[in-house]
Amino acid sequence: MLKKKLPDMDLMQIARSGQCFRMEEKQEGIYALVAFGKYLEIGQEGDVFSFSCSEQEFQEIWRNYLDLDTDYGIIKASVDPGDPYLTEAARLGWGIRILRQELWEMIITFLISQNNNISRIRRSIELLCRTLGEDRTAENGRQYDTFPGPEAIVRGGMAVLKTLGLGYRDKYVYRTAQAVLEGTLNLEELKRADYEEAHRRLTAQYGIGRKVADCICLFGLYHIEAFPIDTHVKKILEVHYPLGFPHDKYRGYGGILQQYMFYNDLNEKLYRTARIVV
Repeated sequence: MLKKKLPDMDLMQIARSGQCFRMEEKQEGIYALVAFGKYLEIGQEGDVFSFSCSEQEFQEIWRNYLDLDTDYGIIKASVDPGDPYLTEAARLGWGIRILRQELWEMIITFLISQNNNISRIRRSIELLCRTLGEDRTAENGRQYDTFPGPEAIVRGGMAVLKTLGLGYRDKYVYRTAQAVLEGTLNLEELKRADYEEAHRRLTAQYGIGRKVADCICLFGLYHIEAFPIDTHVKKILEVHYPLGFPHDKYRGYGGILQQYMFYNDLNEKLYRTARIVV
């Protein structure tokens, strides 16, 4: 078991921040996740974390995935002390990091997330992976399923997708997988695009609106200037920033602050119920 002392990170907050739906608490203080075809268990005791992987795998995959080379202390310190709402949100969500997740998975995840709730999103993604992903065994013997690629989704077809509880979103998932295979949605070009170009290309796709495109840009492309506005953030802006959020003050990393705001709005509800619409 690999151990690391890491600042500004809290697994519970990350798991409950609405950005990752394949990270779950296996037992108190120990979280499991699947990403990039790999299975990982992470334990946390204060600022000491244990990883069920080698040092090489940690450096090659998980260091970047957890965004460990970004100084979140500096970002939190930049919050205007004259802004009581954002100051409190950053204090409450102090351990949130923007995970650098796999682009394809984030496209499908946030298509599924539309007008949906966290528990249902998790169930749908778990069933999607169990039905169309690959069965694998981790080094510790844990069985897990990979996230299915576009080929597997097209091969399964609408007949399979309709059994996964996706509702009207099933056609979005299928058409997007088709677009990738046909080349009308080029993932490698998206990865090279800047935020504005990536957002434009995404919103040109069937079923992807501005909010979903911003979520994909933030969580799948690490454009941390993206600032997704869902029902929670819209309410926050109306109540606390009626004249508009000061984007210019936080140019280039507003998406990280958006996560603090989003988590702050969800926090008490998440403790009481998992049925949170995102």
